[in-house]
Amino acid sequence: MSEDFAVKMTTMNYDKDRPAAENPVKIEDLSLRDGHQSLFATRGRTEDMIPVAEMMDDVGFWAMEVWGGATFDTMHRFLNEDPWERIRTLKRYIKKTPFSMLLRAQNLVGYRNYADDVARPFVDRAAANGMDIFRTFDALNDYRNFETVVPVIKENGMHFQGCICYTMTEPRMGGEVYNIDYYVNKAKDLEAMGADSICIKDMAGLIAPYDAYAIVKALKESVKPPIHLHSHFTSGMSPMSHLKAIEAGVDIIDTVMSPYAYRTSHAAIEPLVMTLIGTNRDTGFDIKHLAGINEIFEKEIMPKYRYLLDDSKMSIIDINVLLHQTPGGMLSNLVNQLREMDALDRIDEVYAELPKVRKDLGQIPLVTPTSQIVGIQTVNNVLFDEGGERYKMITAQVKDLCYGLYGKTAVPINKEVQKKALKGYERGEEPITCRPAEVLEPELDKAKEDTKGLAVDLDDVLIYALYPVTGKKFLNWKYGKEQPPDEVKPRTLEDAKAELEFLKKAKAGKLVEKSAKAAPGKSENVRTFNVFVDDEYFEVGVDSLGGAPVVNYVQPMPGTAPPAYAPPAAAPATPPPAAAKPAAPAAEPPAAAKPVAAVEGTPVTAPMPGMIISYAKNVGDAIEEGDTVLILEAMKMENALPAPASGTIKAINFASGDSVAKGDVLAVIG
Repeated sequence: MSEDFAVKMTTMNYDKDRPAAENPVKIEDLSLRDGHQSLFATRGRTEDMIPVAEMMDDVGFWAMEVWGGATFDTMHRFLNEDPWERIRTLKRYIKKTPFSMLLRAQNLVGYRNYADDVARPFVDRAAANGMDIFRTFDALNDYRNFETVVPVIKENGMHFQGCICYTMTEPRMGGEVYNIDYYVNKAKDLEAMGADSICIKDMAGLIAPYDAYAIVKALKESVKPPIHLHSHFTSGMSPMSHLKAIEAGVDIIDTVMSPYAYRTSHAAIEPLVMTLIGTNRDTGFDIKHLAGINEIFEKEIMPKYRYLLDDSKMSIIDINVLLHQTPGGMLSNLVNQLREMDALDRIDEVYAELPKVRKDLGQIPLVTPTSQIVGIQTVNNVLFDEGGERYKMITAQVKDLCYGLYGKTAVPINKEVQKKALKGYERGEEPITCRPAEVLEPELDKAKEDTKGLAVDLDDVLIYALYPVTGKKFLNWKYGKEQPPDEVKPRTLEDAKAELEFLKKAKAGKLVEKSAKAAPGKSENVRTFNVFVDDEYFEVGVDSLGGAPVVNYVQPMPGTAPPAYAPPAAAPATPPPAAAKPAAPAAEPPAAAKPVAAVEGTPVTAPMPGMIISYAKNVGDAIEEGDTVLILEAMKMENALPAPASGTIKAINFASGDSVAKGDVLAVIG
């Protein structure tokens, strides 16, 4: 910074006097999508975006990411919100700034490749509802998975942003796989497909500052579309990488508003604005305006979500990501999964196993859904492998990956793992080499038939097509056919403040506040009792002020026999209240909810918490040991649970869509 510029900055009103930059850095804001997805599990509600929507529209962002990624899943599953309605609602408030979404190519906004007849209308409806920029990526960087969705983006006249998922096999960019040539060649492929811009998608915060400079410089020299850098903060390097990328000529940078910044999210916009003031890359943003938005976030919105934030760590940086390369959101999911399975003490084993599983599966980039595929398989290996046998419980998604349903991996999959995964695989034991969707059967007509009388329009049908179990449950909530549970209802600011006050008192040991009134002296009537609470007992002194206590009557509890002794002759002046009528016997529980203690046989138990997708057998069906009994979803990955014995299905204790805990008896074989 020159001395003249430094003097000028101390005296001028920079909002009025600062000159426009020659080549301002364009900024995409991710607060309303990736920000809350990264920090509090995508639980941000539309109602909490509206108070700042118009103000954010006035900032001057190149675009705002408001949809896609995990929002579609989380909104209908956990928030009882229609994902399509969010686009339409925000569009009424944000009228100048283009909307951006994260599209997982043929995965759309799910965790598997969908058939072409679902992919095409999904993109078409996203555009019709108000989406402008389609940030499109494939977890394997296999652009054959772009071939269906990109033409629809173009037909609608929307912006196609092609992504290159950034990953490494070395401590820094380089080596035989993910080197500078790899990224340049991928960028050229995207340019040939008609990309309007190209994004380096660094989902785990791995890109080092000088590598960011090198890759941006190489791409700017090799392709014509604008270059966009997306880098999470997780490792702490992203603000430095942003500056080096700006020096190299990057066109667009991703940031978030400061309340949504850092940890596993992204760098904040405000420090970058101040850093670039007066340079030829000055954003032109008004820092006072940004501060006004942040005040609303801090006071009116973020307190509602504080309970979801992980305050267990002091550091906002996770350097371990440089070792295991797992994106922060996925890592927190793994920790929660292990905690629910009472196995959090084995997290170090998971860290050690992660790179081995990733290598076995073709050194795939770790981004949704491949981060989940590798992560859950790693947990399965750590918890269920025994006797020297690896990959004892293989998820359905790992089998699909080994078959080729996700695409081509950067390096070949381990042959032994692939062979084991495909043994008895329903599609065949020989991997495919064609575009994955070519082997998928059409899905849309079946979805329309399954939702007849429930879905009102194509948007409803697509919710079901992408998420059949939870989607159908949501549609029943939406149209009043089922009552949504309390846990999907919104929290008020008052609820959040009351809970925060409760937690403060709990931490300070003040949940039961003692009266300041002095204790009276003890009389000669004090009697001592032992009071037992669970495994503890307390010695309690009882002082009867009117002399020794006398039992006047004993009121039997509802449904119990009268006491074995009679009351004393001196009856009370006021008769005791009438005993409550015995409660009516509980209604007979449905068959699926009956306890299995009455059914003899071999239980099929849940090895982990999750959600029932479907049962492969019905009560009365014969089954052989090793046959699939049911499909259990855990962290969006499906596990086929095998029969532990041969026999007949004697009981099924849950239904599709039910959540289960570890150890729950799901079925009984007799």
